[in-house]
Amino acid sequence: MSLEVLHADNHLLAVVKPAGLPVAPDASGDESLLDRAKAWVKVEYDKPGGVFLGLVHRLDRPVSGVVVFARTSKAASRLSSAWRDGRVEKEYLGWSRTPFDDARASARRGVLEQWLAKDRARNVVRAVAPDRAADLGARRAETRWEVLRTGPWGTLLRLEPATGRSHQLRVACASLGLPLAGDLKYGAPRPLEGGRAVALHARSLALPHPTRGETVVVRAPDPAWMSALGA
Repeated sequence: MSLEVLHADNHLLAVVKPAGLPVAPDASGDESLLDRAKAWVKVEYDKPGGVFLGLVHRLDRPVSGVVVFARTSKAASRLSSAWRDGRVEKEYLGWSRTPFDDARASARRGVLEQWLAKDRARNVVRAVAPDRAADLGARRAETRWEVLRTGPWGTLLRLEPATGRSHQLRVACASLGLPLAGDLKYGAPRPLEGGRAVALHARSLALPHPTRGETVVVRAPDPAWMSALGA
């Protein structure tokens, strides 16, 4: 078992999800982050029976970074409400191999509003025109983005989603002409080393603690792909 724990108390457990690992068990039958987290809690707290961990948000399997689990049902309910009500601040790092000068974006920062429709059979999301949103079951997505650095290696982005739609940040980057490195589904020309990751990293979460009335800020170490971005 390998688990990097960032924060643990009686109500919360925050850990780092490696790229390629599913957050929860799925049809693949592969080990999940939830499995690892439950095993860690059982050992760390000497739990004799089953371990409860509530799943209150997810990251796509190819994405890395901070994931928070609830350790009690009360915490699960309150954290789920916080995510639903937009009271959780989320910051991501994204790397595109496309230099910013070659992107479709004309400014170095902005707020991107899109209507996203999901093809569940293919597990692909696309941005559609607002006047077609209702017919296609599309949902509004809002992403705040900023270019942090650019060079011959591409572009490093800060991404802050105000909504939590499926594949939202991956589609946003592709729409800006900056497809995330390794994201073959949304326009990247080749995979990252290892082939199971995209260069998107949930860098930090700031969330209301479910019982203490304070804000908890959890930050993950930088991902391995940052080393490809030069000095």
